[in-house]
Amino acid sequence: MAALPVATALRIAGLLAAAFVLVRIGRAAARRFEHDMGRGTGPDALERAKRARTLGRILQKALSIVVIGMAGLMVLREVGVDITPVLTGAGIAGLAIGFGAQTLVRDVISGFFLIAENQVRVGDVAVVNGQSGLVEQVNLRTIVLRDEAGAVHIIPSGEVKTLANMSKDFAYYVITVGLAYDADVDRAIDAIREAGAGLAAAREYTPYILEPLEMYGVDAFEPGQLVVKARIKTVPLKQWLVGRELRRRIVKVFAERGIDMAPRLRFVDGR
Repeated sequence: MAALPVATALRIAGLLAAAFVLVRIGRAAARRFEHDMGRGTGPDALERAKRARTLGRILQKALSIVVIGMAGLMVLREVGVDITPVLTGAGIAGLAIGFGAQTLVRDVISGFFLIAENQVRVGDVAVVNGQSGLVEQVNLRTIVLRDEAGAVHIIPSGEVKTLANMSKDFAYYVITVGLAYDADVDRAIDAIREAGAGLAAAREYTPYILEPLEMYGVDAFEPGQLVVKARIKTVPLKQWLVGRELRRRIVKVFAERGIDMAPRLRFVDGR
């Protein structure tokens, strides 16, 4: 095999170096975009950061594919390979794939609209087709979720039938408390409000709470207990942290006031 002329070798090296630099610049620009969009504090900054992270990763991948593809074709041309048949064959292959891979095309189009409409972002907690988890990737073709046990679920965008975003803009933590039928409901509701007020005043939880505890009152009558319901509005992804602390404080206030929750029901056979 004949050695490449020095001028050709230099041009190839320059093309590869330029492609490498462009990819690195794209990555740096995406990181800078994510950083600038995520500046500030509060829910708005968090939402911007999620949006920027999702778009940044997609743009990085798209730029890398385009730059590497173009660099590869230009290198082939430099070594004397006629790239016209390659381009023609790619066009024909693309047409054939388009007819034969309708599912793939559907996934890509669905993924585009998921991203364009800002339905879900990297870092969100979402329920997709009944499967909940943390959104680790939002690609044009797939959504990648990691559930509480650490399992990764890859869902094609075209298969997304239902999507519930649990961390967009704000969140609510809904709490229900079971009381015995002979309990003083008014005292119990006052105790829950006191627990919510104490939580909202706590320095470590104040940044996460957007509105005071909203008391619904008696929500249901069930066998052996009546159910009191309330909810509290929080910033995204902090509803579970706030909710656990609210439950702890309710138990503490109930104990201080001598209020008993409904006893746990037993099965008929005594288990």
